[in-house]
Amino acid sequence: MRARGHGAARRWAVVGALVVVLVSTPPLIGALPASDAEVPAADLRRAVLASADVGFSGYAESAGGLLLPVTDQLTSIADLFSDRTEMRVWWRSPTDHRVDVITAAGETSTHRDECGTWIWEYERATATRAESTPFALPAPSDLLPASLGRRLLSEATDDELSRIGARNVSGFNALGLRLVPDEAASSVGRVDVWVDPRSGLPLQVQVYEKGVDRPALDTRFLDFEVGRPSADVTAFTPPPAARIREAREAEIVLEAGRRIDPVPLPAELAGLPRLQIEGVPSAIGLYGRGVTLLAVTPVPQRLARGLRNAMAQSLDAVRDAAGTRLAAGPVGLMLVEPPGRGSYVLTGTVTLDALATAGAQLPGGSS
Repeated sequence: MRARGHGAARRWAVVGALVVVLVSTPPLIGALPASDAEVPAADLRRAVLASADVGFSGYAESAGGLLLPVTDQLTSIADLFSDRTEMRVWWRSPTDHRVDVITAAGETSTHRDECGTWIWEYERATATRAESTPFALPAPSDLLPASLGRRLLSEATDDELSRIGARNVSGFNALGLRLVPDEAASSVGRVDVWVDPRSGLPLQVQVYEKGVDRPALDTRFLDFEVGRPSADVTAFTPPPAARIREAREAEIVLEAGRRIDPVPLPAELAGLPRLQIEGVPSAIGLYGRGVTLLAVTPVPQRLARGLRNAMAQSLDAVRDAAGTRLAAGPVGLMLVEPPGRGSYVLTGTVTLDALATAGAQLPGGSS
């Protein structure tokens, strides 16, 4: 059973935040016939990347299957990737949309505007404000096929892409686009994106672990309509009796990274180049490209101890001189504890062998 957190100050959400590209596992669909069209893969990708401002509304579903070990370091963020999530969406633009998450207990609405987001919890009458930051934590909109498809295809090269026919998704004739990452370190075998060719919007996204035929991750629209919804639907003003809170999780993650004395990290790990992203503390290293990403961050001993204990409960965990590592589908997680040095957490869409290689290349790592 996953342990729950007892306060934002105790949450170490970096691991969850850096696997935001990974979502769900419902069964395959496509029972209705669909006809293909002669659209080149590169052209279909360009249509997807140009679709961010296309308005739409609909109902989407994702069912997470990433059973990562969880302590109080990972709380509601982990739930996004391990539970079934049902969402209603009204999308006007990347900075103007609304996503309602529907559960048996009620609904929670996330309203995005130019400055950040409002999260409205109906049953608790609580409105939480989160300002825009360069290092945002996962949100329900990240699970939408349209958002996920653009994210996964954003850095794909023409050589990594191919066409894979067509299928019916939510009553639309969707064209298939396959991405096979070039990086040897990648744990992702392929990504299939099913696209409405008229709007360029991805309607279903499937992520396959390398060497596995069944999709590990899948998110899709069950109902979908192209057209810009009214601004009245996406706008939000807290009701007079609402309790107002300020979201602190992302700031806490960044501040934790800044408090740790920076350790010079290599320019490359496991063959993946280091990324430079504004707003990320120098103590945190991000590596890779596209669907192949690796995050490295030093952690205090108490947090390393909690993660080590959680990982030890898994029979699939590998423990050796390199550290402790574990795979949950295409997501790899590793704890490295060099003698006489602080600990590192490595996570991303890379293989266990790549994690071991990267761990050995860190300062103090076992070669």
